[in-house]
Amino acid sequence: MSNFQLGYITAFGTNYGGRIQKISPSPDRLRPIYEAFTNAYEAIKNISEGEIVITIQVKKNLLSTDNEDYDFDGITIQDNGIGFNDEEFTRFINLDDTSKKIGSQGAGRIQFIHYFEKVEYESVFVDDLSSTGYKKRIFTLSKSDAFLQENAIVRLDTDDEVVATATYTILRLSQPLDFKKQKNSEYFKALTTKKLKEGIRNRYLALFCDNRNNLPAIRFLKSTEGVIEPKNDIPNPDKTEELKASYTEVNMEGKIEKTANEEVFTLKSFKLPKDEWEKNTINLVCKGEVAKNINLDNLTADDFIDNSRYLFLLSGNLIDNAATDTRGRLNVPTESDLKKMYDEPSLFPEEVVTLDDIREAANEKINTLYPEFVEHAKQKQQEIKALKDTFLLRDETIDRAKIKPADDAKTVLEKIYKADSELVAKKDIEIKKRIDALNKLAPGCSDYQEKLIEEIKALTREIPLQNRTSLTQYVARRKMVLELFQRTLDYELDKFINGGRIDEKTMHNLIFQQTSDNPEDRDLWLVAEEFIHFKGVSERELKNIKFKEKKIFDKEFSNEENRHLNSLGEKRLGKKPDILLFPEEGKCVIIELKAPDVNVSAHLTQIDFYASLIRNYTVDDFRITTFSGFLIGEDIEDRDVRGRVSRFEHSLHLDYWFRPSEKVIGFGDRSDGSIYTEVIKYSTLLKRAKLRNQIFIEKLEKGIH
Repeated sequence: MSNFQLGYITAFGTNYGGRIQKISPSPDRLRPIYEAFTNAYEAIKNISEGEIVITIQVKKNLLSTDNEDYDFDGITIQDNGIGFNDEEFTRFINLDDTSKKIGSQGAGRIQFIHYFEKVEYESVFVDDLSSTGYKKRIFTLSKSDAFLQENAIVRLDTDDEVVATATYTILRLSQPLDFKKQKNSEYFKALTTKKLKEGIRNRYLALFCDNRNNLPAIRFLKSTEGVIEPKNDIPNPDKTEELKASYTEVNMEGKIEKTANEEVFTLKSFKLPKDEWEKNTINLVCKGEVAKNINLDNLTADDFIDNSRYLFLLSGNLIDNAATDTRGRLNVPTESDLKKMYDEPSLFPEEVVTLDDIREAANEKINTLYPEFVEHAKQKQQEIKALKDTFLLRDETIDRAKIKPADDAKTVLEKIYKADSELVAKKDIEIKKRIDALNKLAPGCSDYQEKLIEEIKALTREIPLQNRTSLTQYVARRKMVLELFQRTLDYELDKFINGGRIDEKTMHNLIFQQTSDNPEDRDLWLVAEEFIHFKGVSERELKNIKFKEKKIFDKEFSNEENRHLNSLGEKRLGKKPDILLFPEEGKCVIIELKAPDVNVSAHLTQIDFYASLIRNYTVDDFRITTFSGFLIGEDIEDRDVRGRVSRFEHSLHLDYWFRPSEKVIGFGDRSDGSIYTEVIKYSTLLKRAKLRNQIFIEKLEKGIH
């Protein structure tokens, strides 16, 4: 009979409360399943007809009306191995027992209680001392307060003789524990047998390949549904090669250098259909189990060549010996780690193989095995060169960005932006040098244009990429606005296709957002290029208009002025000019917009009226004497315009009407001002704006040649 007593199994010399905190939950939610699979595989390795069955248990959600809505009830991992006999159970309850051969550090079971509230083992094993020849042992794992108060994580619940004909072990994991930022309950509810099977296959591919002819039956079930066996899914290695990685040390000068010693590794490569394998990667294999991924130099994770992706399994004694308490994590330092370990020179530096050494050696070997990787990298380099030529990037920026052939376009641009921002200060000096170089150009020389283009490209390379992007966005905005303007006039927008009317508000907001004084809400370049520089307001009552933070009509009016401003039942300072711009002291631009179907001729004097109010009623230190007016619409009849206001003339060249100058009568002590006025069609504005911006838009669309 065994010496184990029922109840909590208290540890001596180990404080479980503190020990568990030092073993972090693995970021891989399937880690507990991998731990269980490793244990099950170890239990059946000497059995001729071994079997492992992993079942996702589900139960009907009684609160849901959906008949297909099931909740996660747990996962069971069952094997027909030797069971938890006294030797195996002793090893299990000793937390740091390392006697198992498959990568065990004796701490894997902690992942069970990190992830699940209920962890229960049921095992039947051979016991020569029992009357039946078999015993059943049931025990529970937990990190609950009840267990830790007894300094235990294992409780033996049953240890009895039993009538049986075969041995087995069943591990039941249920009630997932949610972490602070990790909803494990949701993850396990969505877990499928397909995903679970792929996880096991990918994690243990090296082990399966090495034992291809002696694999147990491995089944994946969801309650009582379908059976899947992975042994038919195990690919054959395309190549198996040996490679060597150099040892590294920190010398007396504090520099990292390679030594003459080398470590031997085995590299298995797999060429797999891209539809069956998601990522290209190099996997470090620790005693049969994938423990860490490292990147390929000449192939991104998502790339494929001839519809194939590539998997590489790298194994060796050094990796096997680098296992940590948390299975799947390796104690292999990087060069950065090595520098920190020896921050001061040492007479006796320790030689190590760093992760960087392994990665370098693996990629070098892979490039010799698969020349297509090198060719693929050359194509990537050509793409980077094209990017360099298109955006006129400097070699210094490319070098600083440390672009690799495996980097995708997004990564390349991110690196370039980062490197470019670090060079901004230096570029200011270089830009000045390029401007100064203009003095050496001679417009009369035959090679003037060639040299000018060279200087332009050189200057462009010095301008920060962010600034060039902003300029591109600026031109792109103009292209989009012109296209929107055209489609509006052609009634092609969805809003107008079914007979909607284009009102004044639509045209107003297209040119200058109503009630706004934000420069970014303006596309006044549609009217005149210089208007984008002027301060101004849109659709504001005259009495509320400000210039330099001061209301321009905020003054004491005389009785006569008050009488006029409010006569005939009108509140004249409550009027809202469409757009007012103030180019400089003493000048004002007034823009009035009409719906395309409105007869513009009926509004020819509206701008004059606003000019009169501004000329006569603004504060004394804001006296406008020079006005420019623009009345814009689409329905304009020449004889109506010149018939109502005879001083208007028609410009045949650009198809608009203009009145060169007219008095703006000053009342009281105000002298007369003057106003220049144009009457223009929207279609004419559009034509003008397209001509002005055509060269920039063509460059945007065709690129720089």
